[in-house]
Amino acid sequence: MVRSRGAPPAVAAPEPEGYARALAALARRRRFGMRPGLEGIRGLLAELGHPERSLTAVHVAGSKGKGSVATLVAAILTAAGGPTGLYTSPHLVSYRERIRVDGAPIGPEAVVRGLEEVEAATVRARRRDRSLAEPTFFEATTALGFAHFARSRVRSAAVEVGLGGEFDATNVLSGAVGVIGTIELEHTDVLGPTLGHIARAKAGILHPGMRAVTGETKPEPLAELERAAGRIGVPLWRLGREVRVLGRTVTERGQELDLATPHREHRGLRLPAHGTFQARNAALAVAAVDLFEAMTGRSVPEAAVRRGFSDFRIRGRLERAARRPDLYLDVAHTPESAAALAESLVEIAPFSVPSDNVLLFGCLAGKRAEEILEALAPLAATVVVAPVHSDRALPVEALRRAAQGRFPRIVLAPSVPAGLGLARAATAADGFTLATGSDYLVGEILRSLGEGPADEPDLSDPTLLGKAAPAASGGERP
Repeated sequence: MVRSRGAPPAVAAPEPEGYARALAALARRRRFGMRPGLEGIRGLLAELGHPERSLTAVHVAGSKGKGSVATLVAAILTAAGGPTGLYTSPHLVSYRERIRVDGAPIGPEAVVRGLEEVEAATVRARRRDRSLAEPTFFEATTALGFAHFARSRVRSAAVEVGLGGEFDATNVLSGAVGVIGTIELEHTDVLGPTLGHIARAKAGILHPGMRAVTGETKPEPLAELERAAGRIGVPLWRLGREVRVLGRTVTERGQELDLATPHREHRGLRLPAHGTFQARNAALAVAAVDLFEAMTGRSVPEAAVRRGFSDFRIRGRLERAARRPDLYLDVAHTPESAAALAESLVEIAPFSVPSDNVLLFGCLAGKRAEEILEALAPLAATVVVAPVHSDRALPVEALRRAAQGRFPRIVLAPSVPAGLGLARAATAADGFTLATGSDYLVGEILRSLGEGPADEPDLSDPTLLGKAAPAASGGERP
């Protein structure tokens, strides 16, 4: 079912038994963990007939904003005509959010059939080459996505990197355009200890014959990206130089933007999303589309850019989910993204009084919880801390310690849905509730608000697969 333009993507109820069994088998692949490297995914895709070779892709990496950039690129290319794929991770409510064609999530039957094909291809690949390891959760999902795009005759796709870049499973693509957003200290155990190390890992998506754009402006990581692009001859546009935000007006429904690239100017683009960070993401998406047109010769008229902007929808990015009092949801899980979130909330609620507002916060262990809460502390006098639904959740007592000294009032909740109730009750009518800290937290809230099918399996907890989880969270980037 293809959604109507401008409407949020519909997620129909899946066939519960076969779909749940298929996802249960897929979730068991989490035991293989993260495995940087491309040998496994290449062997798997070879058995599937190399579906990735049928795609002309915009490949999107970076520490934040990847999902927004990829989603907006896909919306514009869909408006320009021809089936367009979108591959993102993690998901918030339904696994099927990860793989879309022209905005429509992959169907449950296609998930079941596609995962059966992936399993069969795995057996063949390992029989042919016994050195190949079993595919991870993310490798199997990537193979499913590319095969679904090929079966759907997708010509163009926006593909978000899962983690890093160079050794990410999606890096089997020969993208026409690469996008590298900002660089932050994240996954340092995998990507390296400094911004320079992380930039080098993310620059691994750059390949000879493509063109690229970056939103990074900090000297150290930008220098690494420029060196990597120069070494292999990839022309690189930079936000603030070749790509510019010429003008920006905040509106009730979002913002109106004037953007410019060396290719053309885009005036009066209406984006139905708030946040200064979304203006930067929009500039990167427009630059990527202009480069895509130049690289492929496929026409992307200005009318398609405008239609793509108006069709843009993404959950959990400064999303206002309720009013009076307002409820904002955001997946910020780094200090830098929390600071950008705080800046944007001050912009759209300039007269807000911290004593009227409540922060609902939960995150995974290993995140910089104290620094995140420090960035959010000016927004609210009260914080409700709750453990997200994951075996990697930061316990509520650790959350309390991270909040101590930063908020006058700290409330402990046993779960995210319970925390939402407490936060909403404590928020003044003219204030707002901000729920943030993790994709898991936002996914749980959306579920508690009745979003998505009731029997969608919960991939965050394999023991619940096949059951209706009352407060399930989305999957995670492996």
